[in-house]
Amino acid sequence: MRLEKLTLILFPACAGLEGCSRNPSLEVSGSFFPAWMLSILIGLVATLIAKRIFLATRIDPHLTPHLLVYGALMICFTLLTWLLLYW
Repeated sequence: MRLEKLTLILFPACAGLEGCSRNPSLEVSGSFFPAWMLSILIGLVATLIAKRIFLATRIDPHLTPHLLVYGALMICFTLLTWLLLYW
């Protein structure tokens, strides 16, 4: 009976540790740099480039909630970068 209770307690804890086996990080000048930070930086740059394109084509005034539109665009670019580089 005790072994069953111990198994019920330890199984969820061990199942939660399964995701810790792979840590994507990049080596930059001898120190490890988290890969998600690079994805955010690339997403930010891609969003700024998209904003410049929207301003040049005069689409920007029609994208009314700018904070929502460009925030969502940055999240999309960041997640797309993560999927393309690290999956």
